[in-house]
Amino acid sequence: MSVSTSTRRPPLVSVTPEGLYCAQGDFHIDAWRPVPRTLVTHAHGDHARWGSQQYLGTKPSQGLLRKRLGAEADISVLDYGECITIGGVTVSFHPAGHVLGSAQIRLEHKGEVWVVSGDYKRDPDPTCLPFEVVPCDTFITEATFALPIYRWEDTRLTAEEVLRWWDANREAGKASVLFCYALGKAQRLLAELVRLTDREVLVHGATHALVEVYREAGVAMSPTRPVSEVEKGTSYAGALVLAPPSAAGSTWMRRFGEHETGFASGWMRVRGNRRRRGYDRGFVLSDHADWPGLLRTAKETGASRVLATHGSSEILSRYLRENMGIDAAPLATPFEGETED
Repeated sequence: MSVSTSTRRPPLVSVTPEGLYCAQGDFHIDAWRPVPRTLVTHAHGDHARWGSQQYLGTKPSQGLLRKRLGAEADISVLDYGECITIGGVTVSFHPAGHVLGSAQIRLEHKGEVWVVSGDYKRDPDPTCLPFEVVPCDTFITEATFALPIYRWEDTRLTAEEVLRWWDANREAGKASVLFCYALGKAQRLLAELVRLTDREVLVHGATHALVEVYREAGVAMSPTRPVSEVEKGTSYAGALVLAPPSAAGSTWMRRFGEHETGFASGWMRVRGNRRRRGYDRGFVLSDHADWPGLLRTAKETGASRVLATHGSSEILSRYLRENMGIDAAPLATPFEGETED
């Protein structure tokens, strides 16, 4: 797209102690401290934090935001693509393909367009709308997996790999405990597994509450049952259990008897990560863009400037400058994305 920015014009988004801030509209984006008004890209805990006076998100994310922020939070929502004006800045939300309801936020002021991507991915996901390319002058991108080693395979193949592991453990009389992020990753696995088997999957309580929100949104997933509803004394041999990584090594694990553990994450692309974390199996599955996806997105937006946050922002910025001719730089923030992916 044509470049409409001026070097003398103040940036539409800057970093403050409270988070990303649009001074022209007097609002924050994904504020990490309480503020009068924050726009929220999605419901993960490092983007939707409790304590602000007003929140604005997407309609599909409303149930998750309510779970995250509580019944008393003042939450307003917009449809994807719906425009409102805040302090002279035109704001709209566009699908990011990260988790249910996730969004990029488009800001337009006096002919200048910025897009704050939040977290996003370019791979198909049956639990949320696919990423939408939004043309802009300045694109703020995540860089969680901004190294050439990170390249994702078809998620359907990963689901088949999980099923083979589960089947092998069933034959051996073992439980299969698969650790994965409770919001996004667990639901995506269940949505892929239901295509392959009609077997029930047991879930940790923290995962169960979020699975129910996805079901209410109409997402088709494997049948599930909370572990807390399994009768005491029941054998877990042959069961598949989804649990958040925080449950690993806890007393909660004692009930499963003989079992194997797995971890589903983009970090499993590096085999040494599985060994260091002590898991029996690692499954490469990420809700973030891989290296080719990051480069493809920076190009397709047509942005003349890219600001990179989280992860390997220096490496991504340097590559965009030296190999793609894009004016790129890191944008330092206190958080480095979902550490468990």
